[in-house]
Amino acid sequence: MAVGVELTVDEQAELRALVNSPDVAATVATRARIVLWRAGNRPKREIAELAGVSRPTVDLWLSRYAADGLGGLLDRPRGAGREQVPGSVRARILAASRTSPPAETGLSHWSSREMAAWITRAEGVSVSHHYVAKLWRENGIRPHRHGTFKLSRDPEFADKVADIVGLYLSPPGGAVVLSVDEKTQIQALDRTQPLLPMTFDASEQRTHDYRRHGVTNLFAALNVATGEVYGECLPVRDGANFLAFLKKAVKPHAGKNIHVVLDNLSTHTTPEVMTWLEANPNVRFHHTPKGSSWINQIEIWFGIITRQAIRRGTFSSVKVLIGQIRDYIDHWNANAKPFTWTASADEILAKVRVVQASVKKLVDNNAK
Repeated sequence: MAVGVELTVDEQAELRALVNSPDVAATVATRARIVLWRAGNRPKREIAELAGVSRPTVDLWLSRYAADGLGGLLDRPRGAGREQVPGSVRARILAASRTSPPAETGLSHWSSREMAAWITRAEGVSVSHHYVAKLWRENGIRPHRHGTFKLSRDPEFADKVADIVGLYLSPPGGAVVLSVDEKTQIQALDRTQPLLPMTFDASEQRTHDYRRHGVTNLFAALNVATGEVYGECLPVRDGANFLAFLKKAVKPHAGKNIHVVLDNLSTHTTPEVMTWLEANPNVRFHHTPKGSSWINQIEIWFGIITRQAIRRGTFSSVKVLIGQIRDYIDHWNANAKPFTWTASADEILAKVRVVQASVKKLVDNNAK
């Protein structure tokens, strides 16, 4: 390359295509120009001035083009090389990541740094926490995540699950299915200082301390077929208020068979409620299994309103809180959509049997 770079007609065309392409980075186009200028016998000093780079940089891209062609002008991957970890150690990390940390560590769950340190001690092979984190991502392992479970002790669990899931997946023709429950003791919390609203490039900010201005109880009924919600906020959760709410919830569906999914709370089965049911045979209650409120679809909606309207809200009074709840219900009903229930009764019961077997095994092991 002392005199210049000898290029074929095709090579010149490829380099010019790089220079003129709108999809090529400006830095890559400049490298292509360096090669073309050198092929035109321009001195390297002049090329460096034209390109706005140093003489060694000119030599670098000329040598890379000579060695690798167009590919040599592209940026090479940066960063540290891949750690060389034996397959046995990799397998040990994956296996340990899927179990709880050993009791002697005192850890409740793994972090990538703790796993790396433990493997270093246990295997005598040093690995970085970056390697552990990458291994977890590749295998879908998330030790920081956790969930909850509760096994129902209801002897009629299977029958009740089949009954309620049947209503969700195949409701009786012409009938209305309402999912009913109460969200109790919703607090009207007011921050001690004014809320700083979200502005451009700045998130909403609030004080950590607050004042309590009282509570309300939200009675709600979800129409399983349409997703619409009827709700009322009442100061007390008792049988009388529940019956008054229920009468209003079923009134729009007069003349139809109405199936009401609800839990086993005593306020749902007071003598007054049972007397009203006898006088209204078109309304039928379907009680969820004890300890299994998750099967009631209204609980899904309660989670949504909590996240979107209540948890981050600032309320100067119970009246303001109730007003926001009503506004949210109106907002929800303006574009209501039903929840799509996909799990069959058999699938739910099969999952429960797996959890029951795991719990029994754990109890038996701890008893030894």
